[in-house]
Amino acid sequence: MADPWQECMDVGIEIARNAGALICEALRNEVSFMTKSSPVDLVTETDRKVEAMIISSIKKKFETHSFIAEESVAAGESSLLTDEPTWIIDPIDGTTNFVHRFPFVAVSIGFAVKKELEFGIIYSCLEDKMYTAGKGKGAFCNGVQLKVSEQEDITKSLVITEIGYKQDPHIMELMLSNMERILGIPAHGIRAVGTAAVNMCLVASGGADAYYHIGIHCWDMAAGVVIVTEAGGVVLDITGGPFDLMSRRLIAASSRAVGERIAREIQAFPCGRDDRQNNLSN
Repeated sequence: MADPWQECMDVGIEIARNAGALICEALRNEVSFMTKSSPVDLVTETDRKVEAMIISSIKKKFETHSFIAEESVAAGESSLLTDEPTWIIDPIDGTTNFVHRFPFVAVSIGFAVKKELEFGIIYSCLEDKMYTAGKGKGAFCNGVQLKVSEQEDITKSLVITEIGYKQDPHIMELMLSNMERILGIPAHGIRAVGTAAVNMCLVASGGADAYYHIGIHCWDMAAGVVIVTEAGGVVLDITGGPFDLMSRRLIAASSRAVGERIAREIQAFPCGRDDRQNNLSN
């Protein structure tokens, strides 16, 4: 049976590659930036330019489709996920990396229909790595099939998370405490790459065994969720329960055993939801 969304995926891959070319070109010039919700919540003109290009290119092919895109939401558009075919876009995942020329920056494009993710595309453009996955079709990087490490022992695992400035000192304490809890199990170590999309691709490719994060957004996660699960991994809520795309939190892991072990250690803190308006804090 033909995949009704294959054409969409093919178009998305081409657009992601074009977006990556824009990002790489911008990096050859001086990068200026502005702030959004906090002094460390950064946005550049390239974020906005790339997002506009992605959306306009998709609309030329699929006029009736919906969009949830980071900079559009920041400008006041809805982040409610409906049953309509919906593109979930982060034009530059790793804007802080982009500003500092830290070499992990990705274009992330997820696609959902009836609130179910159908495919994910992540282009780590400085590495020239195109990660793709369609539901039930496996996950690939530059055409080579991906497989998670299948590690089931947290004491033999390398774990990824992200940590940055938080205005609430209690939340900062919990973030640091969560890292200490994971290291104290002990795990082999903790890494931070600076982009949720690449973090999930590292889990999918076996380069890391798990990634957890509280406070990210649906556009950070959508594409990576498909890539991890199609590579044989699991995606859970930070409680260990079912993953919710709009919850702003996840554990992506090589196995359910590792994911649930992390869930038993980390302490949750409030981060809001993406399906409530005006909720763009980091």
